[in-house]
Amino acid sequence: MTSSNRLDDALQRLSAALDELETTVARRLEAELSHADLEEELAVMQDDRSRLALELDAALAHESALEKARDEVLTRLDRTSDGIRAVLGDDGPAED
Repeated sequence: MTSSNRLDDALQRLSAALDELETTVARRLEAELSHADLEEELAVMQDDRSRLALELDAALAHESALEKARDEVLTRLDRTSDGIRAVLGDDGPAED
């Protein structure tokens, strides 16, 4: 094999190695970008989860306040009904 042939052969191997390196780097960059996208999506989902948890807590607190108000209204209605019955002289059980 002549030195020219050996040089051509070495250049071909070098070119093939550079092509393979270029392909590997491109795959690696794509994988890193995909990983970064996944991390960003996870961060958005965590933010959404935190926001939804706060909204749920607020809704539960509002529900609790409404239940307390309802109970208070029912208690007052019962007292008012009892008072009206006492004024009218009806001591029998209330009809629903």
